[in-house]
Amino acid sequence: MLRAFSVIFTLLIIAGCERKAQSLDEFQTTPLTLPGRQEIRVEVMTKKDDMMRGMMFRDSLAPNRGVLSAYGAPSMAPAWTYQVRIPLDIFWLDLSKQVVEISPNTPPCKSASAKECPSYGGHKMAVYVLELPGGSSERFGIHVGDRMKF
Repeated sequence: MLRAFSVIFTLLIIAGCERKAQSLDEFQTTPLTLPGRQEIRVEVMTKKDDMMRGMMFRDSLAPNRGVLSAYGAPSMAPAWTYQVRIPLDIFWLDLSKQVVEISPNTPPCKSASAKECPSYGGHKMAVYVLELPGGSSERFGIHVGDRMKF
């Protein structure tokens, strides 16, 4: 009887750990609905240091994941790819969450020198900048003028 109780207790703990991991992922990300109604999850950055770091030092980004920087007020926000390791599709959105600019397949900067790394986009006023894995604009059919929901 005690052995059966131990097995059941262990299984409940394992199930609880799996549920916590899923809940933790949901806690750390926010759902974002793309124009074609596909839902992805994004990490939301609101602090200046976090937004500057963005995708730096990351070796991957899952196909249905992204990073959303929320600036709070309209600004010109070019993307800089120093220490970014993977290609990204970068989207600038206005206050109404409409895409105002896209930099598709933005390459990572291979240079060890920060001053040799170019900036991309940021030619339109934007309140949000969304970074998705390279090829996402084509994969999801996202165009300038489309709206996102979050």
